[in-house]
Amino acid sequence: MAEGIVASAQDQSKEDASRPSIQSPAPPPDGGYGWSYSVYLAYYLSHDIFPDGRSIDFAFIGGFNFAFALLVAPFATLLMRLFGVRAPMFIGVVLLPSGFIGASFATRIWHLYLSQGVCIGLAVGLIYIPATAVIPQWFLKKRSLANGICSAGSGIGGLIVCFATEGMLRSLGLVWALRITAVVVFFVNLVATLLIRSRNEEIKPDLRMFNFHLLSDYHVQLLLSWSFVMMFGYITLMFSLSDYALAIGRSGSDSATVAAILNLGAACGRPLIGYTSDRYGRVEVAGILTFVCGILVFVLWMPATLFSVLLVFAFISGGILGIFWAAIGPLAADIVGLKELPAFLSIAWLSVVLPTAFAEVIALELRRPEFGKRSYLYAQTFAGLSYIAASLILLELWRSRRATAKRLESDSESS
Repeated sequence: MAEGIVASAQDQSKEDASRPSIQSPAPPPDGGYGWSYSVYLAYYLSHDIFPDGRSIDFAFIGGFNFAFALLVAPFATLLMRLFGVRAPMFIGVVLLPSGFIGASFATRIWHLYLSQGVCIGLAVGLIYIPATAVIPQWFLKKRSLANGICSAGSGIGGLIVCFATEGMLRSLGLVWALRITAVVVFFVNLVATLLIRSRNEEIKPDLRMFNFHLLSDYHVQLLLSWSFVMMFGYITLMFSLSDYALAIGRSGSDSATVAAILNLGAACGRPLIGYTSDRYGRVEVAGILTFVCGILVFVLWMPATLFSVLLVFAFISGGILGIFWAAIGPLAADIVGLKELPAFLSIAWLSVVLPTAFAEVIALELRRPEFGKRSYLYAQTFAGLSYIAASLILLELWRSRRATAKRLESDSESS
């Protein structure tokens, strides 16, 4: 984080310096490479580069980006506790370009699993989990807004990366697209790691890896259930949208444009989400946006056989489909408290490993090429229902918390 940004946030943090800061909600894959892999996925599905590779393999590779980034979270937390914020980040700075370079030499599908799947996934987790833990340390009242602004950066970066990736794939081919990306991500992440500043010495956050007694709380169970169910819709939507453009007869360039517009929506929408969450309530905003995203799948994405309609859907959904990453930390802080938050987040990351690993696999298995432009009909239904079901879980969380608050208020008045 640049010094100027840090300095501008200090006045905000001084309002309550005695309180411990929450850990950041934003785990690694929300943006950046997570967005750009949708371009690679569409490319792999439309080119016979790996004869031993099937559609399900490429879906698993994308899922591994998320799954291993989340699986490494406890280890990243341990490294932060032992050696500071930068230690795991420097490891990730080396691993990330190594994964891209390794993928450029891949000749078999299992090479791609190890390089573009496991290696890059681990690297993303080691870089972004420690980095995003710094953002809330410099803000208090407008913490969600600050997180939304920073999350918008992943949208802007993804916007650039998607166009650049598609351009390199078209003009230079897969090998050099991967190698050039390796060089870029190495230098960008190295500079960012050198500039980052944390307040861990002052705050002394609780960096325990786990605290499983939290699972006995009903509100915790609901929050984890929302995370688990919604992630099926999120991964399906994010990874499938680019290939859907090809399914309705558009070019590879148009496919990359869809992914880029998705990023543009994220860049525009996330600061607004942060502002409204601070103002109107985190459970309320997260629940409404989860429901809206599910409805948009049915009313915009499902009938979208025109490219213009698909772009509208990509822009609107881009701002809200990743509500999990923006909301999980603030929601968890409200439910378990600041002291227990790091341990809860480690559980939360592990709780979504399975859906992140298998959601796109399920989506591609549901795909029906013989349906032509409607080939993603079942996958779209799967994504929409996932979001709607998840929103109902947050509705129950909202109801239960209100009932608990009223009961405590009544007990206080009677005493």
